[in-house]
Amino acid sequence: MGLIVNQRADNVSAPDLLERLGISTRGQDDTVSNAIMDLSIQVGGPVETGRGFVLHSADYFAVDSTLAIEPGVCLTATIDILKAIAQGTGPDRAILALGYSGWSPGQLESEIQANGWLNCPADPDLIFDDDLDAKYARAMAKIGIDLSHLVSDAGHA
Repeated sequence: MGLIVNQRADNVSAPDLLERLGISTRGQDDTVSNAIMDLSIQVGGPVETGRGFVLHSADYFAVDSTLAIEPGVCLTATIDILKAIAQGTGPDRAILALGYSGWSPGQLESEIQANGWLNCPADPDLIFDDDLDAKYARAMAKIGIDLSHLVSDAGHA
């Protein structure tokens, strides 16, 4: 499975989503916390779009439900992390991805062998960056590709 990390889910806000899940987003002063307002909700992929995955910094770790992905990057898919974020005890950096991308056994490996994918080293600063429009170019730059040198037209020589 994989998660898209550069497509904002424009049709839902963090406070609205958490309220629908029955998680209080209001503090004692009846305002929504900054942690909730800062939670980025993104389209994680086309599969099971009603299911959420929180990709987050490693400063939050629930023994039974958090999976360490890379140094500094973890994944938690239980509602407990959303409650922790709402209470101010969640991770410093987080992305809530709705849905995921999936492949059948061996499919992704075959696509990689056929040069259908480019990949770069995981970088928490890139993953959690709020500038979604720049993520693709920054990821390509990590593997030495300057997007301004690519063209979408084909021609004959």
